[in-house]
Amino acid sequence: MNLNDRISKIIAYSKLSPSEFADEIDVQRSSISHITSGRNKPSLDFLIKVKDRFPELQWDWLIKNEGEMIEPKDLPKEETKTASTSLPDLFALIGDEIYGSTESEDTIKTISPQESDIPVQKEMKPEIFDSQPLANKEIPIEIQKTENQEVKIKKIVILYDNGKFESFEP
Repeated sequence: MNLNDRISKIIAYSKLSPSEFADEIDVQRSSISHITSGRNKPSLDFLIKVKDRFPELQWDWLIKNEGEMIEPKDLPKEETKTASTSLPDLFALIGDEIYGSTESEDTIKTISPQESDIPVQKEMKPEIFDSQPLANKEIPIEIQKTENQEVKIKKIVILYDNGKFESFEP
């Protein structure tokens, strides 16, 4: 059975019309027609959308026509041989020493800079400039001139708080 026939079998399994199936997996309706007629082969993106919508389908069957179409339900999930596409549970990898603990912040051990192997950088305070928005103020523009060079304005850009801007070129 070729890949296009397997897609047709999945459409029959879903009990949807080809156009409903296309809407369900968020592809163009014409692509279903082209695939089932054999004109085109499904892309990897298409197969991923099918697998995301129908997670019970076996990757080996879908890609290589090996094994069963549907994951066996009589075995517990751990005993079934499937190619896992999901990421591991990252929270299970983190110890519960701090996260989810009912201890107060005072009882949590902190490491002093002398105990740490990581070099401590001195905190640098940024130099603060007048950063208040200008409200209808005239702005004196001082242009520095170097010796015997004339400096001209090339472009003026005004940025508005709503994300729009204007650009002026003399």
